[in-house]
Amino acid sequence: MIQVADIKKAFGDKTILDGISATMEAGKCNLIIGTSGSGKTVLTKCMVGLFTPDSGSIQYDGADMLTMDDKEKKQLRQQIGMLFQGNALFDSMTVEQNVLFPLDMFTQMTQVEKKKRANEVLERVNLTDAHKKYPAEISGGMKKRVGLARSIVLNPKYLFCDEPNSGLDPQTSLVIDKLIKEITAEYKITTIVVTHDMNSVMEIGDHIVYLYQGRKQWEGSNKDIIFSKDELLNNFIFASEFLQDAKEMRMIEAGKDHRR
Repeated sequence: MIQVADIKKAFGDKTILDGISATMEAGKCNLIIGTSGSGKTVLTKCMVGLFTPDSGSIQYDGADMLTMDDKEKKQLRQQIGMLFQGNALFDSMTVEQNVLFPLDMFTQMTQVEKKKRANEVLERVNLTDAHKKYPAEISGGMKKRVGLARSIVLNPKYLFCDEPNSGLDPQTSLVIDKLIKEITAEYKITTIVVTHDMNSVMEIGDHIVYLYQGRKQWEGSNKDIIFSKDELLNNFIFASEFLQDAKEMRMIEAGKDHRR
């Protein structure tokens, strides 16, 4: 579990985060959503230690990251996996070498053990025939799966995903969402996903934090969203006719289940 409490962050005279408190639940897909400029990226960078908040606390299972010494921070960071928006793969390395990279950097495993682990995670993301290919030789969806494999190869306790469906077609986005949800459950990871994809919100949003102009506007599950009366949240989530229809259908189905 990750708990942020009264996080504030400003750059010069511009306040980006204005007293945000929220909980990222253990073993669940936690989504951070909001319009551009709402503070999603800055909050996430504070949570992984790339930015230091001006005030507040960020607790990983009860330990405040902001008061840790360098050794403790290093140990924590080794428990964090990152899936970057642009994948951040090394073009000069094969798929297998990209996945092996964290193992080479942070473990004392033998080469045989490293290759076995790399094979395990590549198989888990359904990539069994791409080991020797380079990033330029595979599709965008495959690159995302390589990035996901690399992010879990060290068996992290926490997984951060920055816009995992950016640039992907709808069908491939569903595949990535399904993998993230399955991996979160299987490995009991605390997963944090920053996304604009409303299909992801509905499909994998176990726990959702909605930011608006640097503040937490709403917090709950994708089931709670259906019945939300928060006007700002509803305008953001159900802006399209398709999603409005989806909301109405889910409310009808929820009513039927309740009557049963």
